[in-house]
Amino acid sequence: MTVTVTPTRLVRDPRMQFALTATDLLDEDFSTALVWAEISGRFFGDAVRRHPDRVVNVGIREQLLVNVGAGFALTGMRPIVHTFGTFLVERGFEQIKLGFGHQGLGGVLVGGGGSFDASRGGRTHQAPGDVALMDTLPDVVIHAPGTAEETDEVLRRAVAADGLHYVRIVEQTNAESFRGPGLHVVRRGSGATVIALGPVLDEVLAATADRDVTVLYAHSVRPFDSGGLRSVIGTPDVVLVEPWLAGTSARVVSDALQDLPHRLLSLGTRRMELRHYGTPAEHQRAHGLDAAGIRRSMESFLAG
Repeated sequence: MTVTVTPTRLVRDPRMQFALTATDLLDEDFSTALVWAEISGRFFGDAVRRHPDRVVNVGIREQLLVNVGAGFALTGMRPIVHTFGTFLVERGFEQIKLGFGHQGLGGVLVGGGGSFDASRGGRTHQAPGDVALMDTLPDVVIHAPGTAEETDEVLRRAVAADGLHYVRIVEQTNAESFRGPGLHVVRRGSGATVIALGPVLDEVLAATADRDVTVLYAHSVRPFDSGGLRSVIGTPDVVLVEPWLAGTSARVVSDALQDLPHRLLSLGTRRMELRHYGTPAEHQRAHGLDAAGIRRSMESFLAG
């Protein structure tokens, strides 16, 4: 599939950036379709007006959402399928597994809300396990952009590619953008190697500001850049920070280092349910994913 890239319209909000980029892609490539389930509809007005035959709102019918996307894929089109991550991945997982995975179809699934963007909506709108669940499917490509610019880049790359992609769009952002897949070396040090996946880089940098550590960052997290990790690792100590279920990426890190003795600390959302609404920042602190929490966990690990 060929995509002609026009000058990109960039905004600060990754969610709005997703809608702008998706609309541009519909303009640029007639084999692209957009299927969504109510949310973000206020951003898709131009897309609906210009491409009513390729833009479908199925309402709050998430299993149907995935099946309609798979139907577009069966015709040879490249569907972008979007709603809250908890409804797209958790509620619609059987349809993803069978409609896309079992049939070998490609598409771009875009989940909003992440682990606790919609914390005020209660547990029904939180999806800390979405990446872990998608990671059970073979050959799925998973992106977790940390800025609006990265959102534009990974969405364009995913639509232009083949296979099944999952793009996780959240409110939390990093200050700096990085282009391209793989692990980016943000800082080099002689101590531990700290891996930040997705929009936790700023918290990691704040937590390690006075420590002599190497910091790596990736916004495209599957497939994992094993070679990139091996090329920079120095000491046996590795700290993994990801804004979804803790330990989700421990497997791929351990696989990358299977012939190297190492210690691994996995930080992420904890395996507990917070039965309070709160703000996203309060949930982040409760899971130890703010700078202070990451620093405490890392210092305890390295001291041990």
